[in-house]
Amino acid sequence: MSDEIKRYAKTIEGIIEGIAKEEPTIRKAADIIANAIIGDHMVHILGTGGHSNMGAEEVLWRAGGLAAWNPILDPGTNLIHGAKRSNIIERTPGYAIGVLDAYRVGFKPGEVMIIVNAYGINSMTIDAVLECRKRGVTTIAVTSDSYCAKVPAGARSRHPSNRNLFEEADIYINNHLPYGDAITEVEGCEATMGSTSTFCNCFVMNCIEMEVAKALASKGFTPPVFKSANLPGGDEFNKALEEKYGPLVKHLL
Repeated sequence: MSDEIKRYAKTIEGIIEGIAKEEPTIRKAADIIANAIIGDHMVHILGTGGHSNMGAEEVLWRAGGLAAWNPILDPGTNLIHGAKRSNIIERTPGYAIGVLDAYRVGFKPGEVMIIVNAYGINSMTIDAVLECRKRGVTTIAVTSDSYCAKVPAGARSRHPSNRNLFEEADIYINNHLPYGDAITEVEGCEATMGSTSTFCNCFVMNCIEMEVAKALASKGFTPPVFKSANLPGGDEFNKALEEKYGPLVKHLL
């Protein structure tokens, strides 16, 4: 095994151990989500730009994942329509408000929104969390504070208010993103390699899902968890969940 792969693996291992120590906050968030599911309230998840979309995609129709999520998969920030385009749009003030309107976020009481963004400073992120607050939607941030102190006020990557997601959400789950995201030095390469943000975000989301399932079971509610559709009997097992949550989850069917 090369030194680079060893260092990268060690770093990811440390990040995961750090996230595991966030268990008390993860359980707090999970209890809020479980109560929303029991009450038939919408539980949205939004990755506010670029690769943060993967945090929302991770929980959609996923083996071992909850069926009750309503992932907001905005074409404007999805990389498939242009990586640089995505970056421009996530920095556009006010854009997130239209996205929330399109998905009818906050149109009913009791809704919850998970906002996933590794850095937690761009315009789409901050507009989303502030608008959710106006609409009475409980917000859970999956982000870090590693960038905030080092990105100056007025930077192009920041929301005009210079606010930070970890400070604005109702609950903040630290995803332990290291400053720089890509953290492995490779001989002959000026820039560091080995990105970490997707590991950070997706590991947190899977931890939340498991704690939500435990919270639901403790309240006498059967956790709505998908099996892999590739397993024998998987399609048949998932059918009832698809029928129940299909009308609620925009991208499920």
